[in-house]
Parts: sequence; structure tokens; C-alpha cells
Amino acid sequence: MHQLLPARLKPGVTPEALPGPRAADAPAAQGAAGRVIRGGALIFWDPKVPGRKLDAIDTDQITPATDCVSESLETLDERWKAGSFRYLMPDFRARVHAGQTFLVAGDRFAIGSSREMSPAGLKGVAEEVGLEMVVVCGQNMGDIFRRNSFNLGLQVVQSPEAVIDAQEGDQFEFDTDSRQLTNVTQNRRYDAVPLTPKEDEIRRSGGIFAIGRREFRDSVTRQPRIEWPDAATARRLTTTEQILWAHRVDKDADVRAGATLRVYADLLPASDGTAPFSIHTFNQITGGESIWPRQIAIANDHFVFTGLEADDKQTSIGRQFAAMHGIERPYYATPGDGIFHFYFPEQGLVQPGMMIPGADSHSRAYGAYGAIGIGVGSTTLGFGWSTGHIYTTVAKPRRVVFKGALQPWVTGKDLVLELLRRWGAKQSQGMSVEFVDADQQLPIAYRNTICNMMAEAESYNGIFAPDDITYAWFAAKGMRDLPYPRIAPGADVAWEIDEALELSDVRPMIAKPFSPGNAFPAEDVARERIAFDKAMIGSCTNGGYDDLLSAALVLRAARGAGRTQAAREFVIFPGSGGVRDRIEHPDARLGGESIAEVFRSVGGQIRQSWCGPCFGQGPDALTAGQRAITSFNRNWTNRMGLGGEGFLASPSVVAASAMLGYMAPPSELGLAWEAEAFAV
Repeated sequence: MHQLLPARLKPGVTPEALPGPRAADAPAAQGAAGRVIRGGALIFWDPKVPGRKLDAIDTDQITPATDCVSESLETLDERWKAGSFRYLMPDFRARVHAGQTFLVAGDRFAIGSSREMSPAGLKGVAEEVGLEMVVVCGQNMGDIFRRNSFNLGLQVVQSPEAVIDAQEGDQFEFDTDSRQLTNVTQNRRYDAVPLTPKEDEIRRSGGIFAIGRREFRDSVTRQPRIEWPDAATARRLTTTEQILWAHRVDKDADVRAGATLRVYADLLPASDGTAPFSIHTFNQITGGESIWPRQIAIANDHFVFTGLEADDKQTSIGRQFAAMHGIERPYYATPGDGIFHFYFPEQGLVQPGMMIPGADSHSRAYGAYGAIGIGVGSTTLGFGWSTGHIYTTVAKPRRVVFKGALQPWVTGKDLVLELLRRWGAKQSQGMSVEFVDADQQLPIAYRNTICNMMAEAESYNGIFAPDDITYAWFAAKGMRDLPYPRIAPGADVAWEIDEALELSDVRPMIAKPFSPGNAFPAEDVARERIAFDKAMIGSCTNGGYDDLLSAALVLRAARGAGRTQAAREFVIFPGSGGVRDRIEHPDARLGGESIAEVFRSVGGQIRQSWCGPCFGQGPDALTAGQRAITSFNRNWTNRMGLGGEGFLASPSVVAASAMLGYMAPPSELGLAWEAEAFAV
């Protein structure tokens, strides 16, 4: 049975010999007090609204995927610096070097991926010429970017008023002690949105390396304790808060919104893309050879089938680290084993009640299994590999109750696209979202999609409290003796927002570029006859067996109605190697055919299990002018390939569209819905 264990010392290492803090790690040595940073404004304007700062700049735009590469630990950030705003502002580096070091943007700056390459690259661009960067933005900065910035010592300031006032040529000052921002040109001062005390401590300490070295020795000798709240305490806590309460390192810490806690982690997974910086962090804190990494898992799923030498070098960093520390399957997944949000649950490493910070924003998918899944940066992960715990700030709680009856062809993808549409520009407002399946009709595949795409909703996490559907899924895998108790949100929770989604109101959806929330009923989109170049099914949001089965059921029915060949290029990316193997086996629901046979019978091509096409890598990435309908999770500018356009839909809608040659739901094929025939 899973249990948290204390650190394991390497042979010959004693607790007394463990690395400790360095002289430079003391807060005073960092020079935080009284330091004033000066520089000019570098403003990102909205090209569509004159005079307005650009909102919702995502990390794909800050650091394009092709630049998220490290060829060695010695040259970790070279590509990150070179790629900063490569397409959004090609002269960014030159402008920073000329003294424009106060980056000014609108609301929701740096949403999206967990890629710590973004803040590290921005910081590094300024440091190349002996300058220091300050990021100034409005409301709701991307939570992972924000935490990564504290970890790295990049100064970030949220001040909507300062953003509104800023103009070209303005000179700014930032006092690192008071965190007061001054527009010197306009003689205006602004107070930044305050930090929690622990966030400010990390900032003043110069970052996560210093904090890690100060906590390392104590963490090695400490026995982790998971203690669940008593019934009276649990009544006021959400499912997420109960898991945080149980996993507290400091057992007297108050679990409330806005509090920053130290919490034990049950699993700390990385990808080949995020592992190198995590390895660097682990080495900086532990010395590299004093302990075995704690709760570690690495999956090779991002840069593995590109054929590029630089990507192979990046992947080799994690491979060599795994070999050095004896990390093997299932904790080390080789290329083709799968996307880690499918592979690790499939291997039984994700279980109800767990706390799982992952160095990928879509780690939120673990909420489908009754666990906390949150996206973190590489340095947080490396800190966790060193200490067994991480720092996290409790988010405000939000509840969404799914009630009523699912409509024909509606899946988890349609539900989450409808939620994102309704939430609009504010999205989840950074809250922890608890989902309630009131009538127990959403299978794990649907829940995985919904929780996974809480990354696009900009939430802290999304979670379904473990219920009969959850435990039946684990029982089917032979896992009945699970480590943590069955939990549910308490009766006295004070939800910040409490809402319901009436399922009878939701129809199959299609999200148009360039936002998952830009979603419309698929039947309305069908009337536009939007053609496309590729149909793609898969990714960590819709690459499971049931996802692919739902598409195959539509294809088989379409064949029976006389449509025998896909009208456009049609490719499929299973979520894991296990799924890729399973779809080759006969399925009774397909009349004895396998899912793979059905796909191939209409011209579908089955690829390896990896993330590449979802973020514009490999031979299936879109090229300029191409358009695709996909079951992926993001369709931001350049996300699926430079100059390409991505549309988002469920696997069944993508399958129907592939057969039709234009974007439309299965009903456009003339198929009549029968739950026995099409529901999963």
C-alpha cells in the first residue's frame, strides 16, 4: 500500500554531512531590503483596442514551445532567453537591453502552461546586461507563473491602476522592501497587491534554492505524517481543503483561503520538458548525491518523437538522472509509454486523497480520481524531490453541481467548454473548483476532461470527491485497498461561488480560435460549413480508451450509413502506450472489431502516445494557414503550430467532422442517438 516515507540517504552519507544553507542564502545577503530597481516601460498594447494593454498573454507566447529546450544543465536557459516573446514582440530582447525593464501588460498575464522557462527567460534577458526586470500586470496573474517568479527572484507586481496609467517612455522605480511601485514620469505611486507572509519570505530570501537549503536537513530526518480532520473540522472544509489539512507539514497551520502552507506530496511528476530544471533545483538544494529523490516520477512525452538533436539532448538529461538514482518503471516512463496524466493513473500511482503537484499545468486532471492535482513549476518540483513537501497557497472554494440528464452526444468535453464559455474573461478567478455529479452519470473519462481543462479555466485545481464511480474504476483495476479514507465536502462549507450547470441545457460544442472559452453549439457551427485540413483525436484531455471508443462508435455508425472514408487527414494519438495496445483488441460494442481497426478502416492513422501535436511539435504540427479540429485542450495563437488555427471539440464531434469534411456534430451524419449504442 502507498505510504509516505522519510528521505533515504545515499550510502556513506550521514545526517550530519548533509548540505546546509550557504552564507548567501540569508535574507540580508540577498540585498532585498532598501533596494530600488529603475527602468523604462515596455508595454504590450492590445492590437485590437487602441490605448488598451494586452490581456491574457499566455506562456506559449512568452516562451514558444520550440524554445522550451535545454541541451544540457550547463546551458539551461540559453534557448529560453533567446525565445522570449519571439513572435509577440520580436525586438523584446533589444528593448530590455536598452533599459526597458518594466514589462507592462493587462489582466491574466502568463496564464497557461507550467513552463518555468518563461519567468527564468525573462529574468535572464535582463541579467545578461546587468539589469533587473519587474513584471507589472493587472488582475489575476497566472498562478503558476506567479509562484515560479517568487521561486526565481523575479519581481512581479499586480497593480491595475499602474497598468492603466502607463504610457510609452514612462520611467519606473520599484522598492523591493515596501514593494511600492512609482511611475516617476507621472509622479504616481502604487501599492502592489499584497503577498502572503510566506510568499514574501521566499521572495526576500532570493528564491526557492535558498529556502530549500535552509529546510533540507530537517526534512530528511522528519517522518511524514498524514492525519485526516475529525468530523467536526471536516464539516467546514471542502474536499481539497481536507486533503491539504491532512498533508500539512506544520500540524498547527490554519487551512483557510489565502494561507500559504507546507504540504507533503504523494507524487511529484515531471515531463522530459520540465525535468531538467527540476534536476538542477534538486542538485542545488541537496548537492546532488546525498539522497534519492523523493516521490519522483518522470514521463518522456513532450519532446520525444521530433527527430531533433536538441530535443534528444534534453530528454537525455532526465534519462541520465533516472539511471543515476535508480528510477525505473512505473516511475520512469520511456518514450511511447504515454502522456503522464494518463500513464501514472493507469499505473496506479494516482489514488483518491493524494496531493500531487505536477510540473505540467494539466496535472489538474488528477482531480478526476479524487486527488488534488495542481500545476507547479520545475523549481517547486525539484524542491519537493529534495524535501518531500512543497509550499502552496489555499485558494477560495467554488462549487459546480452538474444536475439533470445528459443530452445526446454530450460528453465531458462539451460540459467543460460550456463552463469556460459561461465564465468568460474572468474564468474561475483562480479558485479551487469542486465538482458534484449529482446523478452519478459522469464516467471517469468525462471527469478527466473536465478536471484537466481547469488549467484553461485558470483554477487552482478541479476535483470530484471520490464516490462510487471513482471506487468502481479502481476496483476494475484490482485496487480495492486504497490508502486514504473516503472523503466528501463538509456540510458547512462557505463556498465563494456556488453554481449549478443544468445538463439538459448543454449541447455538443466546438471552440473556435483563439480561446477554449470561445465555444458555440456544434449544430450552429455546422451551418457555417467550416472546412479544415486535419482532424486530430487524443492528448491528455481526450486520449483514453473510452474517449477513443466514443469516436469509433460514431465512425462505425457512419460506415453503416454509407460514409466509408474520412474526408480529411485524420490522426489519432492514444493517451498511453497501454491505451495504444488496448485499442488493437476486439471490442464487443464494435461488433468484434477493435477501435484501431475502425479508425484505420476510414483512413485514420494511429500515432505514438505523446504531447507533440497539441503544442505544435513534430510532423503533425500545423503549418501557417492550416486549420484543424481536435480534441486537444488549448487553441491559443500558434499553440498547435506557428500560423495554424485550432478548434476544440469532443472525440465524437471530431470523428463526425472527419467524415463530413466540415465541422459538425454526429447528428449531421444523420445518426440517431441511442444511449445503448453510443454512450460510454
